[in-house]
Amino acid sequence: MTRNLYTCLLYLLLPFTPLKLLWRGRKQPEYLQHWRERYGFYQTPVQKPVIWLHCVSVGETRAAEPLIKALLSQYPTHQLLLTHTTPTGRATSEQLFGDSVSRVYLPYDVPFAVARFLQHFKPVVGALMETELWFNLIAGCKQRDIPVLLVNARLSEKSATGYAKLGQVLRQGLQNLSAIAAQTSADASRLQSLGATEVSITGNIKFDVAPHATAHSLGAQLRQLLGTARPVFLAASTRDGEEELILEAVNLANIPNLLTIIVPRHPQRFDAVAGLLTKASHPYMRRSTLDGATVPNEVDYLLGDSMGEMFTYYASCDVAFIGGSLLPLGGQNLIEACSMGKPVLVGPHTFNFEEATKMAIAAGAANRVQNVEELSQKLQQLFAHSQQRQAMCDASLQFSEQNRGATQKTLNVLQAYITA
Repeated sequence: MTRNLYTCLLYLLLPFTPLKLLWRGRKQPEYLQHWRERYGFYQTPVQKPVIWLHCVSVGETRAAEPLIKALLSQYPTHQLLLTHTTPTGRATSEQLFGDSVSRVYLPYDVPFAVARFLQHFKPVVGALMETELWFNLIAGCKQRDIPVLLVNARLSEKSATGYAKLGQVLRQGLQNLSAIAAQTSADASRLQSLGATEVSITGNIKFDVAPHATAHSLGAQLRQLLGTARPVFLAASTRDGEEELILEAVNLANIPNLLTIIVPRHPQRFDAVAGLLTKASHPYMRRSTLDGATVPNEVDYLLGDSMGEMFTYYASCDVAFIGGSLLPLGGQNLIEACSMGKPVLVGPHTFNFEEATKMAIAAGAANRVQNVEELSQKLQQLFAHSQQRQAMCDASLQFSEQNRGATQKTLNVLQAYITA
């Protein structure tokens, strides 16, 4: 595929984008806000030289937190601009950084919208988090001599196979990047096989994401409400179709007085999961309705319908399962759970975080289960043997500590391109 063909396909899709926003706005009205930004119309003032960082959604925004804080500290005379694709990513940015950064939606990757974005903000440097390859955006930066980097870059084997089908447009896009800071040698190798040239290995910034200062104390407060004597199992960042499997595994495990916390990955699914619990006749409460009240013993489930509390949930539980991995969805980030010193369970599908998952399993911090039956058996085993749980807790903390330092390495790569 050439970039001209890629652009033609995007122009064919462009008339349908308002319908897509309207459709998503039915469940998430935030999609109807700031919609002009998606077409390159911005009102955000530019007061200083702009350092621009693209974080698609919640995961990338949280992962970028150490880098963003380092940039704010090191470059106070610059304006830090975060671009997002989803309202939840934008909301996470507001929660984490407030007014210390500017935030807008990244425009659709059509030349006129990209040109407006770059003309308005005139960034001195741009950094795309993880695997965000927008070819007209990269080409537009190249034409204007704006260095753009791919940082904390990861590329699974499955994604590499898909990207390879793009041919010329991908190869040119990778070669137009000023530099790539890859998470692992495997990620670097896959990117180079697709045509990337300026690739270095800097590690995974997510290991540097520190729990907020009050995470442990808030977790202890939540645990008091849940019941200190009850065993607590957390199913974190679950995806559509997984909650039914979690319920099945918990029923099979049949652990006396177990309280299970389910935190869906996407907030728009909170009500759907509540409906599932109601339909299955499971006594449950919502986190949003606790308000200092203790959870009665007859309540089996807590629906984690709050934002920005994942570290608190991890601090309050005894064992954590990481969602997106029982079904072939690639899995979510297990590093946060490890940083809180928790035994971690994952399913068979972890290609989004394959290297980190393999490392955690090798370190004794995580166990992999293949299906519902194995998940139930592992829950029985861990809740029956406190010494085994403690050994995994210790391994998680050690694993997290040993893999920190990627933020500084990434910052070192970026510094070569940041000018006034």
